[in-house]
Amino acid sequence: MDIDAYVTEAARDAKRAAGMLARCSTDAKNRALSFMAKEIAARSEFLKTENAKDLRRAEGAGLSGAMLDRLALKDSVIAAMVKGLREIIALPDPVGRVTSMWKRPNGLVVGRMRIPLGVIGIIYEARPNVTVDAAALCLKAGNAVILRGGSEAIDSNVAVAGILRNALQRAGLPEASIRLLERTERGVVHELLQKEEYVDLIIPRGGEELIRAVVGASRIPVIKHYKGVCHVFVDASADPDMAEDICMNAKVQRPGVCNAMETLLVHRDIAGTFLPRVARRLQAAGVTLRGCERTRAILPGIEAATEDDWSREYLDLTLSVRVVDDLSAAAAHIETYGSLHTEAIVTRDYGNAQRFLNEVQSSAVLVNASTRFNDGFELGLGAEIGISTTKLHAYGPMGLEELTTQKFIVYGNGQVRS
Repeated sequence: MDIDAYVTEAARDAKRAAGMLARCSTDAKNRALSFMAKEIAARSEFLKTENAKDLRRAEGAGLSGAMLDRLALKDSVIAAMVKGLREIIALPDPVGRVTSMWKRPNGLVVGRMRIPLGVIGIIYEARPNVTVDAAALCLKAGNAVILRGGSEAIDSNVAVAGILRNALQRAGLPEASIRLLERTERGVVHELLQKEEYVDLIIPRGGEELIRAVVGASRIPVIKHYKGVCHVFVDASADPDMAEDICMNAKVQRPGVCNAMETLLVHRDIAGTFLPRVARRLQAAGVTLRGCERTRAILPGIEAATEDDWSREYLDLTLSVRVVDDLSAAAAHIETYGSLHTEAIVTRDYGNAQRFLNEVQSSAVLVNASTRFNDGFELGLGAEIGISTTKLHAYGPMGLEELTTQKFIVYGNGQVRS
């Protein structure tokens, strides 16, 4: 079968499945999700065996340590997948929810009701846990999903998708509700992006190059974020111990994810005392520092930051550091170089905290907490399908509600328009 026919068949089947899912009860969807959670937990060793094949190929291809981390299905990752499924089961079903209602002077009662988007295409790299997160969220929101993972994770994704399809079958839901495109040719993605008659939305997850390529080729609306250039601003009044712990977590815990800190901004009044102590911990953890002139005057052994570094998403143990005059300078830096993803301030000044929240327009703005919390799990959405940095129609982590739209419903009593 040629690529166009292969993708068309998958998209057409997904469209039919979406029509059935839109009418499914919450209980039916939750039953399928429960089967998925049980099977993933029960078959964790099988998943790790299949994942090991991908890891061996990736190591041979010279992928970075951060990318290998994203690819690995460790016990903790599998446990998080199961936890995410169970959290999604516990979340209220948005489909059919009437969000508002009002009465017109002519007696018409007008409301808005949440409905599924339809068929969602997810294009992603490296992280096989996305297969579960995306499929589960789309299913609970009444959408069919077409998944196209990266070739580096093909064995893992095929294994996970097989478990999900079996769960759908056990629950009596259409297997085409979750379809993994297993063919790895580049043309598969291009053909998927042309199927506007079947697919309602595309969500790419991966590096900036992938996302820009998807946006440039798609005839279907795309929810996107190009990169996560996330900042932590350590204000003059910050508790230094808290600030140090937040910086370490934001940069070191998982440097290869989009909500990791990429630039540290430090108020000039505390730079002389704070930078040496935080630099010691960061460098001990293997972080390479690149600083502005004022930073290098305090930390003379570090590399000089280039202009390009301020807007760079490293996805690795590298960090840009700048000393700034005040909160206004920090906000200006973020506006110039940021990517509207995640920013944090560490401060004991309530007024500065509120200013930062109001003036910084990224999808998540935090006070005295790590950037790593801009995540669907951590914000109470259950597993997220991605983080949008475009303000239409969703902004920030996309959970269940962001995978629906709203239609108008109108109750009349024989009214006709004059």
